[in-house]
Amino acid sequence: MPCSVQTLGRPNLLLPTEKARRARHFSLKAQHDRVDRRHVLLGLGGAAAGLATTTTNRGALAAPVQAPDLQSCETPDIPSSAADPSCCMTYRAGGAGIVDFQPPPATSPLRVRPAAHLVDKAYLAKYERAVALMKQLPDDDPRSFVQQARVHCSYCNGAYDQAGFPGLDIQVHNCWFFFPWHRLYTHFHERILGKLIGDDTFALPFWNWDAPGGMTLPAIYTNKSSPLYDERRNPAHQPPSLLDLDFSDTDPNMPRDEQIDQNLKFMYRQASTTGIHQIHEHAHVAD
Repeated sequence: MPCSVQTLGRPNLLLPTEKARRARHFSLKAQHDRVDRRHVLLGLGGAAAGLATTTTNRGALAAPVQAPDLQSCETPDIPSSAADPSCCMTYRAGGAGIVDFQPPPATSPLRVRPAAHLVDKAYLAKYERAVALMKQLPDDDPRSFVQQARVHCSYCNGAYDQAGFPGLDIQVHNCWFFFPWHRLYTHFHERILGKLIGDDTFALPFWNWDAPGGMTLPAIYTNKSSPLYDERRNPAHQPPSLLDLDFSDTDPNMPRDEQIDQNLKFMYRQASTTGIHQIHEHAHVAD
């Protein structure tokens, strides 16, 4: 895995670029076509819990991943047909220095994230206005929608090398860095949106896709006149089409009740058994 980390006593150290990229899509067994990211997500949680109870000092050993050199941006590992095939972030020589993150004080306003398929008109108007304002910012503004997308692309699609390790991509998936990186990314994205509309209580919605009522794409993303709309989304997966949570490039053809039942069973298997098994298999292959 492309992070320096000791997991369950097994070294998952720095991999060469090509292997690091392949680690996200490889065959565990002949009948398995790829690693599902949600399996890894759940498995990492189980592995972390195991570390907390089995290690002598009740902790995990992990080397921090340093910030990349923003002047050295490479072609990312994304399809050439992408609307913006570049992940390079804005670089300003002599710009502001790095500011260490400080958790918000306990007295700060509480942010409550609503389920995306249950939001009311007032919330939707606020969310759309925030995204519209973000999209109106100049592309080179660090708060802009374009730069927000490039930040995610940079750390998830190999646009930069790790500092001190030429040829080794920064890759936050499939390792311990997945949770903290995405949590902070969401935190700052949410704060930027709130600042743009002057609302310190604004919170992003979440997709409650493992509950029957939320197994369709949330309707708020289907309005073609909304800033939330993206024409590149698969039209076959628009509401009222029920989504297959075990989707593998082929849409199933089954009754709605049966699909809901299959989705719930799939989520149960992931949470109860598959996740921890998957991360153990993944660690062996990565080694």
